[in-house]
Amino acid sequence: MQNPPIPHRTTTVPSMKTSDREDLQNKLQKRFDKHPRRHEGLAWADVLERLEGAGPAVWTSLLAMEASGGEPDVIGRDPQTRQILFCDCSAESPSGRRSTCYDAEALASRKAHRPADSAGAMAAEMGIEMLDEAQYRALQRLGSFDTKTSSWIATPPELRSLGGALFGDRRYDRVFIYHNGAQSYYAARGFRGLLRV
Repeated sequence: MQNPPIPHRTTTVPSMKTSDREDLQNKLQKRFDKHPRRHEGLAWADVLERLEGAGPAVWTSLLAMEASGGEPDVIGRDPQTRQILFCDCSAESPSGRRSTCYDAEALASRKAHRPADSAGAMAAEMGIEMLDEAQYRALQRLGSFDTKTSSWIATPPELRSLGGALFGDRRYDRVFIYHNGAQSYYAARGFRGLLRV
């Protein structure tokens, strides 16, 4: 007996118009100004210069992050490449990316009750990286995130090859990293992404 076809979300990456780009730029600047602790030592002029030189794919990724509830903001600069780092800074795991299993392999392994997508496939479609454990912990030093939800995080291949995947949250003012079967999914678990500009 064949497995039923895997459903797939088709609205992860929205199309972008000039007005969308202007609106998004205004939102990003307001968020940047509101949360200076996230990007100490960086000025909006530095960010805008990088954004203006970026191709349309960067803007499309930022719009997808925003549209799915990620509230992207600058969290610093890569010390090696000097790229500006945007990360999902919504208080809870982005609402438009929840109820997903970890990756396409996990999604395909489900025999019944498949979710609409996987975190890995959505991240790839959006053109962003899933946060790894170090990046997730670094984000948590900039504020309190996932106090009611949880987020899948990029899992080392040796753990993933055994069927598991990692996720994190914040409880009791402490960051916890746990494991689950990669095929599991929950209404309160999404994933956070990173975009390099």
